[in-house]
Amino acid sequence: MQVKNLLPLVSVVMFLGCAPNSYVGKPSPQEALVTKGRLLFFNETFNGNGRVCASCHPDVNNTVLDPSFIATTGLTDPLFVAESNPQLGSNFENPRLMRGFGLILENLDGFEDPPNKFTQRGIPHTLGLSSSVKSKDGPRTGWSGDGAPGDGSLRSFATGAVIQHFTKSMNRIPEVDFRLPTDEELDALEAFQLALGRQKELQLPLPLKDKTALRGQEIFNDLTTGKCFACHDNAGANANPGIFGAGAGNLNFNTGVEDLPDQAADLSGELIPPDDGFGRPGDGTFNTPSLVEAADTAPFFHNNSIKTLEGAIAFYNGDSFTNSPAGELIIGATGSGINLDASQVDAVAAFLRVINAVENITESLELLDRYLGRKFLGKHPYDRLTIVAASDTEDARMVLAEANLHPLAITNLTRASDMLQDANAEKNPDKKLIKSAMNELTLAKNALIQSQ
Repeated sequence: MQVKNLLPLVSVVMFLGCAPNSYVGKPSPQEALVTKGRLLFFNETFNGNGRVCASCHPDVNNTVLDPSFIATTGLTDPLFVAESNPQLGSNFENPRLMRGFGLILENLDGFEDPPNKFTQRGIPHTLGLSSSVKSKDGPRTGWSGDGAPGDGSLRSFATGAVIQHFTKSMNRIPEVDFRLPTDEELDALEAFQLALGRQKELQLPLPLKDKTALRGQEIFNDLTTGKCFACHDNAGANANPGIFGAGAGNLNFNTGVEDLPDQAADLSGELIPPDDGFGRPGDGTFNTPSLVEAADTAPFFHNNSIKTLEGAIAFYNGDSFTNSPAGELIIGATGSGINLDASQVDAVAAFLRVINAVENITESLELLDRYLGRKFLGKHPYDRLTIVAASDTEDARMVLAEANLHPLAITNLTRASDMLQDANAEKNPDKKLIKSAMNELTLAKNALIQSQ
């Protein structure tokens, strides 16, 4: 998730509309809708305070915000509008919590009492939504799964985001402080978001080459040790159908995250009312995130309370989870709680890091192939394909390097990253460099997983 040497490029291309380009083939109606949604996501302010959807969901940072990325954002960025617009100076954002912890103020239970009726949440990524928002009880979006406001659908979530985050004043009057998206715009935004990230679930087990990651996969899928697969079937966001029934999809649980002691944001002394989760008033539950994307979308949980992947896994060993309704459910179903030793936590983390790296490499290769073939790809304009591929490549390198996994693959990814940075430094990226980068990416992927 670190942007490092990508930052000079970000300032040049961040969310700018791109001139038309020639492509091989013509877009289908769905591709055209995705393209329209992309333009709205990155450029449309809805006559509000200057923010766009990508203000909080930047594509070069895996569509999330974290303190490191926020620190690279210019002072005049609309993300910080609460610091420059007197009408938003109170109860709209807490700049200290945003900059220090990546937390965004949310009025999930209504706007009637903004000084007291709010909470602070991290930014959920918008990757792989096509397989993570469906539930037997309706769509699941955001951290609590109830949209913002409405029926929980992506359409309702987009409308709520405009009302919550795009307003010019705390009055939040449509056609004065912002304009609401039209039905056609909501269709396009939904299509674009569903096109982001992977389009299908993994099928575990995978033939991983690293013995520690392979063991972590076994623990993840074992009902007597990790038990992770029960709520994260195939490491995704959906519940295991053998345990929760066919069609259960993405479920909500109260895992006790709110009860964690000594949370860094709480220790800051800033006011953070308890987050009551789903509903108005809430029932204390939050929806399950996908774990394929976890390694490069830290910090973790709805309140950004845990900074590291290993820490997030270790959370399930502690009292906060064990004594929670979800923990009691696990104990009732299996006869015991989750109790992984430190080496087992590292093994599960290695597994999640490797599948994240494989997914990033796969996405990078697809983007670069599209670039070389000038193939239509509505979720990214042609001019940004190599930029986003460079970001994904750096993510793959980072998540492996943080745990000293696959040193040879890290070398390949470093070479690929350097080549893509050099290519992107030119007005017209060198296709020979891109092909060489693709070769290094392929070598890295082959080092991580057996050919399938």
